[in-house]
Amino acid sequence: MNKKLVAALSGGAALVLTLTACGDDSGEKLDSWAKTFCDSAQSQFKKIQNANSAMQTADAGTVDSKKVQQTDSKAFQQISDAYASLAKSLDKAGAPPTDDGSSSQKAAVKELNELSKGYTELRKQVDGLDTSDKLKFADGLRTLSDGISKLNKQSEAAFKKLESGDVGKSMARQSGCQSQSGGTTAPSAKASD
Repeated sequence: MNKKLVAALSGGAALVLTLTACGDDSGEKLDSWAKTFCDSAQSQFKKIQNANSAMQTADAGTVDSKKVQQTDSKAFQQISDAYASLAKSLDKAGAPPTDDGSSSQKAAVKELNELSKGYTELRKQVDGLDTSDKLKFADGLRTLSDGISKLNKQSEAAFKKLESGDVGKSMARQSGCQSQSGGTTAPSAKASD
């Protein structure tokens, strides 16, 4: 019942991890900027992945609704905190040394903060779901999944702009911004009720 929710969440994490566009370009200042951000961001990416994994485990089909609710609530808060930390890391790194680096960085920081707020709101919503009725609970989770999808769509433009061109290439070379093995799935991952 929670697979769409997990797939949507994974999409949010994948969105952040798409900062790892492939490529090779040199530029010491840009590589230094990317290293500053990616080194501090690595632990936050891991927190998002761990939260997604916890929700997938809770949806093994043998876990009762109350446990799923508790797991999802904790995961939403972890994801919210991780996005807030990513925003701070990106803000602290400053604008990448490119022509439109400042506007791209500011837009991405804003979107990361909005994602953080959105996941805090989703945590509040999952906490309010009725776990005594499995069907109502499943319907509530589907509604939350729609909210997650909306959050992800709102942030795509800023991330695409930040990861474009040489910035994305420099970030791709940093170990802190590279996908971990068993990383998140793309938003298009198949999911069923």
